[in-house]
Amino acid sequence: MARYRVIVVDDSAFMRNLIKNIIFEESEFEVVYSAKNGKEAVDKVLELKPDVVTMDIEMPIMNGLEALQKIMENQPTPVLMLSNLTDFGTAETIKALQYGAVDFVKKPSLATSLNIHKHRFPFMDKLRNAVQSNVKRHLPSYNHESENSIQPLKKKGSYEFEHLVALGTSTGGPRALQQILTSLPESFTAPILIVQHMPPKFTKSLAERLNMLSPIRVVEAEHGQELETASAYIAPGDWHMGLKKEQGKYKIHLSKEELRTGHRPSVDYLFESLVPFQELEKHIVIMTGMGSDGAEGMKLLIDSGVSSTIVESEESCIIYGMPRAATEMNDVDYVLSIDRIAPKLVDLVTK
Repeated sequence: MARYRVIVVDDSAFMRNLIKNIIFEESEFEVVYSAKNGKEAVDKVLELKPDVVTMDIEMPIMNGLEALQKIMENQPTPVLMLSNLTDFGTAETIKALQYGAVDFVKKPSLATSLNIHKHRFPFMDKLRNAVQSNVKRHLPSYNHESENSIQPLKKKGSYEFEHLVALGTSTGGPRALQQILTSLPESFTAPILIVQHMPPKFTKSLAERLNMLSPIRVVEAEHGQELETASAYIAPGDWHMGLKKEQGKYKIHLSKEELRTGHRPSVDYLFESLVPFQELEKHIVIMTGMGSDGAEGMKLLIDSGVSSTIVESEESCIIYGMPRAATEMNDVDYVLSIDRIAPKLVDLVTK
């Protein structure tokens, strides 16, 4: 059986050898080259056309973000980023996911990397997911010029609303969220509750970056925060997010309850928290991601009464896992490619 061909990119010889040793233990993969900077990586990707690339971010000559952009422009290939848990590292990782990287894995410290077996399984799971992604078939365009534009102050939303959007996503989500949120008008007349499977720190960086790019306000949710229209609230990493009503006001509720289907935050948890609010027109969205999180919660909402359900179509998903599970379990109203979801939400909320 042919093995998946991997190029490993890192300026640290120690880290390159560590990753190669992890991959070496897996029979379905082989490392065909290891590069020490981004320029070397781009040249070898164009020459060898690997199935997947692992990419460090901070490197000399050409960094990981620059290399990623050139790879996506010239030879679209699944890329798994290695990220440091620093403010800079998390912000750059979010950029990488929006530029086209499939996913990221936290780079082990020198101390923990001495026991590679602790890191082999999460790393290899993500590598397997990456080679199964459809980045080669579907790579949305990205306007890098918008990063340097000065964003106007966001208009304050209203605390009064009749519609609410709840959205769940995982692998491939940052790119999908960017496409949705940047396509909504600044006057969008509903709050948006978002669960993106992502660790702490990364959700804050994701919210800050999406806020910079989007006409509406995007924040990492805080416990007790009152919901406003034209605002999106991203569940913080390692916290479940739900909706509560106190003294007539709709507020964010964060919880450290047990993981749901291996996740915290959980899409199912968010969706289930919306069931009691029959007075709201609820619009439920599930987009790209591994697993089945959100399918059960969507079923509960459909059974209790929901205004609309939307699932991202297979053609635009990076990973068609969560959408498939939701579609198989539920009779959804709309199966839409990513470019059609925002216009549909505007139409539904306006009506």
